[in-house]
Amino acid sequence: MFGLFFFILITPGVSEFICKSSELDMSYTFCDSTAYAFMFNLTPCGIMNKSVWKLHLTWIPRSDITFLKVVFNIWYDGAKALHWKEVICSGADDKYSVCGRLKGETIATAFDIKGARTKFPKGNYKIILQGFSDDAENNIVICLNFTMIVKQDGF
Repeated sequence: MFGLFFFILITPGVSEFICKSSELDMSYTFCDSTAYAFMFNLTPCGIMNKSVWKLHLTWIPRSDITFLKVVFNIWYDGAKALHWKEVICSGADDKYSVCGRLKGETIATAFDIKGARTKFPKGNYKIILQGFSDDAENNIVICLNFTMIVKQDGF
């Protein structure tokens, strides 16, 4: 089954499905008070042991992307499972296409996610992805709240 394709200018708090299959349900909401122009496509949907997933992302940022720090927080069945931070853009020798983009400019990118490295046991996952335009994490440029429900063990 293929992932769903969304182009969204949405009211915050409204949940949008990314993927719904017999193996996996995945949806997201925005976790701040401003709507985004945002598109997210993940394929294949529901094949959790697939070695590579394709992610396509289109986003129109609300500020220039000269510095970008991402913060991931993942909870599994209510317990914190991962906290990860990474500076994606620092303004010097940036390797990602999102770096240096201007406010209002459309960012369209695609990349692979290596799925086979992580085994997802059956359960409920909450994933918060935040992007900040400063190292102190004061100026948020995007915030997404993902819900992932893995329906089968053995992935």
